[in-house]
Amino acid sequence: MNTFRFTADSVSNGIRERNFTVDGVPGVLWSPATGADRAPLVLMGHGGGNHKKHPAMSGRARLLVDGHGFHVAVLDAPGHGDRPRTAHDEAEIADMFRARAAGEPEGPIVVRYNDHLAKLAVPEYHATLDALQQLPEIGADGPVGYWGINMGTAIGVPFVAAEPRITAAVFGQHWPDTLAEHARRITVPIEFGLQWDDEHISRADGLALFDAFASTEKSLHVNAGKHKEFPRFEADSAARFLARHLGRPAG
Repeated sequence: MNTFRFTADSVSNGIRERNFTVDGVPGVLWSPATGADRAPLVLMGHGGGNHKKHPAMSGRARLLVDGHGFHVAVLDAPGHGDRPRTAHDEAEIADMFRARAAGEPEGPIVVRYNDHLAKLAVPEYHATLDALQQLPEIGADGPVGYWGINMGTAIGVPFVAAEPRITAAVFGQHWPDTLAEHARRITVPIEFGLQWDDEHISRADGLALFDAFASTEKSLHVNAGKHKEFPRFEADSAARFLARHLGRPAG
């Protein structure tokens, strides 16, 4: 039995924000302040080095809550946000900074570290979904989506591959090394983004991960620019994609 409890509750600009913990793992749930009964749920994963309330997370959540009346939940990944870093986290982060300073590829370290984090985080997302579906305003029979880029993809791909309750997902910007095997088990609709001039993830690697998804409906969104130049308008597209597949048109 998962231990779930809310730790804070506030409303601002029409959005209700509730902090929670599931078995001690901190998360946040954003919902419409009114009219949220039985609304679809989107679980999101944040990027590496960020946290559950990073502006990218709160901004995407606002698109889904304001625009479509969804509930949106994010967990702090292991070693991120309000969660302490372990000696393993510190060693991997130090290795990434060493490679960066030496002009060496960071990708192999990021892939290895993100795979480690995903093994810890995936069971936490399963437990969170179990707990949130017990809430009367969400329920166990409503549609559920997932949205995560970068490290959010590293966690999200194995999670979605093992979670039949997810009906659509948005991914992007990661290597195929440890994820392609999981992607081959995913058949729900997918929207996938990559940067054509990414200095870390080659075009071949990005396309290989997209190609690995077994989904018969999948869209590839490619934009010119480097890794951190992923366009903000892609968030609007992702929100529309999730709304289309989770059954909520724009409000």
